[in-house]
Amino acid sequence: MSDLAIGLLSFPALLVLIFLRVPIGLAMFTAGFVGLWIVTDGTLVGLSRLKNETYSTFSSYSLSIVPMFLLMGHFATLGGMSQALFRAAEGFLGHRKGGVAMAAIGACAGFGAICGSSLATAATMGRVALPEMRRYGYDGGFSTATLAAGGTLGILIPPSVVLVIYAILTEQNIAKLFLAAFIPGILAALGYILAVRIYVWRNPGLAGTRDPIPMGQRLRQLGAVWPVLVVFLAVVGGIYGGIFTPTEAAAVGALGTGLIALVNGGLTGRTLIESFMVTAKSTAMIFFIVLGAAFYNGFLALTQVPQEMADWVVTQGFAPLTVLIVILVFYLIFGCLMDSLSMILLTIPIFFPVISVLDFGLVDLIAMQHEAALAALASGAEIAGEVRAEVEALIAAGAEIPRELQQAIDIRVTQGMADRIATEQTAIWFGILVLIVVEVGLITPPVGMNLFVLNSMDRATPIVRTYRAVVYFVGTDIVRVAILVAFPAITLFLI
Repeated sequence: MSDLAIGLLSFPALLVLIFLRVPIGLAMFTAGFVGLWIVTDGTLVGLSRLKNETYSTFSSYSLSIVPMFLLMGHFATLGGMSQALFRAAEGFLGHRKGGVAMAAIGACAGFGAICGSSLATAATMGRVALPEMRRYGYDGGFSTATLAAGGTLGILIPPSVVLVIYAILTEQNIAKLFLAAFIPGILAALGYILAVRIYVWRNPGLAGTRDPIPMGQRLRQLGAVWPVLVVFLAVVGGIYGGIFTPTEAAAVGALGTGLIALVNGGLTGRTLIESFMVTAKSTAMIFFIVLGAAFYNGFLALTQVPQEMADWVVTQGFAPLTVLIVILVFYLIFGCLMDSLSMILLTIPIFFPVISVLDFGLVDLIAMQHEAALAALASGAEIAGEVRAEVEALIAAGAEIPRELQQAIDIRVTQGMADRIATEQTAIWFGILVLIVVEVGLITPPVGMNLFVLNSMDRATPIVRTYRAVVYFVGTDIVRVAILVAFPAITLFLI
């Protein structure tokens, strides 16, 4: 049997291990180690890789961002930021039909800006918002579905732990990925609010109302969220202002939320130790999955599976959008059965090489040349009249500017430059799309992780009722994915 065949057979074998409830990190490690044993006819290579892979994986400076963001989320909860966000949103929206549910979505979006975990966002906001929704007569299935969907904003709105892992796997810029996620994250929140409106319009008896509160009280509640704004601006503003690296910004965010929690009385010696322990356990789980994925992906690289798949797709002549849609459908299906981080770690090393060789037309070489030429002509530099006229004629005709004319106006825009930009933009666009469809899996039956988290907090509500209500939110997610696939500029224009 060829090495390629062994690599291909390892994937169904890995899925069998996962469905037998073997932990995902251990399953990937086992598949990789056994695969190396078979391919290299011995354990020497596997044991050597175990030593080298462990060091090379965990010596990555970028990975230290993961525990910092997780700790920041715990400190934010202790500091009462989740309650403040919900109260502020409820003050302005709660008196509308379905307004408390809309407030929960808004609070999830705000909390997601300081917490990079979907499950943590769902669980935290569930503790805050579920009692209030019960109080005003909201149906249990609708309440749990709303908060499960809102929780997914935790991994889409920066900072995001999953985006950090994707950036490390694909060697992309973390700051650019965070920036690209902003608009899709806002669209997600607006889409969920629209889903709430549609649901209460079709089921008016399943959502109650509350009396409006005075404007002065609303403003006081809004003013109480200033710590969230300060932390968000410090983290995100520090990154894009060039003050911090993403890793340093995560540490600053954890320190800031910790100080706020201390001032507000939520951070004590006991809760500090608990926060460290929970963060350590979550980080250990994530890092073990990362190690297992690194080991398995090294085995796949040795068997040439990603490269052969990329070559096969290119030789078949499939349309790039067709390949992308098939991959996204795969994520939607398997996202119902696996958690988001495991899906990313397992599939990106296989799918990313395929996507990176396809031309989605994200960068136009001639348009780049014309933009650079227009900037040069408008700069006031001394350019000979005949050169200026010739360049302007080429721009008017929509033609490519030859190298000698580029040199004459002191610009340099080559095909290689355009290809490098296109590769980066494709990687960022694909990463955001994958993040969204994996996020949909968190609220899609039968194994939507967020659904089970919220259902465990409301035992009186059958899970089937949550399934029925969450369909509205999944529908808006599908529409959002279609829009972002059709219009990549929505994701990319900020970068």
